[in-house]
Amino acid sequence: MTSETAHAVGAREAAEAHRAETHPATLREYIESLLVTVILALFGTTFIVQAFKIPSQSMEPTLLVGDHLLVNKFIFGGRGNWYDHFLPYREIRRGDIIVFKFPFQDHPHYVKRVIGIPGDRVKIVDQSVYVNGKRSSEPYIVRDPAAPYDPFVDNFPPRSPQYLQANMQPEWADEIFQHIHNGEIVVPAEKYFAMGDNRDHSWDSRFWGFVDRDAIMGRPVMIYWSVQGDRDDGADRNLNGWLLNLVDTVLHFPARTRWSRMLHEVH
Repeated sequence: MTSETAHAVGAREAAEAHRAETHPATLREYIESLLVTVILALFGTTFIVQAFKIPSQSMEPTLLVGDHLLVNKFIFGGRGNWYDHFLPYREIRRGDIIVFKFPFQDHPHYVKRVIGIPGDRVKIVDQSVYVNGKRSSEPYIVRDPAAPYDPFVDNFPPRSPQYLQANMQPEWADEIFQHIHNGEIVVPAEKYFAMGDNRDHSWDSRFWGFVDRDAIMGRPVMIYWSVQGDRDDGADRNLNGWLLNLVDTVLHFPARTRWSRMLHEVH
């Protein structure tokens, strides 16, 4: 065997050995990269950001039916631990829009605006909201003159059991007078009083009670997509309804998309 032949054979064997070593490594790295991506995605949707869709008109005009939101789940994460001040947490404030789990039934996700925080005294007099004796400025709310009369829209809390409303959550109807002092609702510790911006068409804390601190998922920060809809798509719970809504949305995507609301910051 000549030296050139020996050199060629050695080079081929070295290349084969290199491939034998690099292929498993490349596959392993690919799997590791995929796992890291999946873990980061799960971590992000669990602890940092989650998508949410507006199903009702209760927050109009701030949020419309069909708005798809990114919810910051990290901002309200502090629970009084020693390391909280090292992280970008903050307390829930009056005026914050929050996404939370409804305290009754199947615990669907609701979105409302915080009106009262723990310790606050809240009342409504002639459609004006007062917190701790001071009238609140609410430039975000809308009124519907055609809405049917509801005493809780004009004045709240009720003065006596005879003023309770039929559309109240039964548990709240039994409990509400425990929290009324001198004509005001007093928000307990670790609870929040929340209402919708579409004040005449919002089923909120007036009708079912306080939002528990542990039920609050986060704060909407951005509308990443908005699609027009004439009805609450969430009402179609079965598979056929969901598929029909999906096909309808895809077919009419350009026309139904509210382009002006894309990447719109939520306040």
